[in-house]
Amino acid sequence: MEWRAGPIDDYCFHGPTTEFSQITIDQRSRCCKLGNRGVHERYDTRSSDTMIRECTNHGYYADDHLCPACNSEGRFIMRTGERDSMARRLALVLRHAPEKFDLEMDINGWIDVKDIVKQFKGSNERRYHWLRPHHFRAISETDPKGRYEVRGNMIRATYGHTVEIELDLPTDNIPEALYYPCSTEECDNILELGVSPSGRSHVHLSANIRSAAEAGHVHHSLPTLLEVDTARMVAAGETIWHAGVTVYLADKAPAEYLSVVPFDHPEYELARVHWDEEE
Repeated sequence: MEWRAGPIDDYCFHGPTTEFSQITIDQRSRCCKLGNRGVHERYDTRSSDTMIRECTNHGYYADDHLCPACNSEGRFIMRTGERDSMARRLALVLRHAPEKFDLEMDINGWIDVKDIVKQFKGSNERRYHWLRPHHFRAISETDPKGRYEVRGNMIRATYGHTVEIELDLPTDNIPEALYYPCSTEECDNILELGVSPSGRSHVHLSANIRSAAEAGHVHHSLPTLLEVDTARMVAAGETIWHAGVTVYLADKAPAEYLSVVPFDHPEYELARVHWDEEE
């Protein structure tokens, strides 16, 4: 499959001021250096000529002309590039600032899909003339990280919020260990004080070392990985939620449950080999 290089979009959200702006990668570091503690959403918008299609028997699928379950040709829904572009905009609405689009979110993070369609079209009818409610279900069901959830006419982000919501996500079958990436410079401080949510509403933990390494590599060339003894956390009464495909959430990760993953761990070595191949 041949990939076309496209732009990488960053959005900076300065929590207390509800200021939202699109920034370039160069501006990203300056933004925080100016004292604007916030959250950055980063989306690699490289896309291929693949499409999202719908099989009448097996639902939505991506990256293939034929349904992977029954090998039948599905109905065209949208291009993957359109999905990724829409997902960036959805992140702003469902994670950070629904009020910027005159949308109301309930206590569990849900917003009516029809209201989102109306606001998106109202902001740019020419660009979003094709948008319908079923496109959001297609986005949710084909998102590789499980960022979104659709129930009936409602949609929400499953993690990454800076707005305060009450989670009603699964809390059972939590792995005995989860992982958290950080910079080498902040590692000692975290081992002493634990992990706190910072600019987000919850601490984000990864299901495995490879996922944590990839998440950390977005911000640090060689992140330090911490193992979180979630079995002991749960036994001590801490709640952990299963959000995305490999993402778990916690109010905090106390220092007594943290340890450093060895730099030569086989899974971490595989991740670094992959990064070297990309350069």
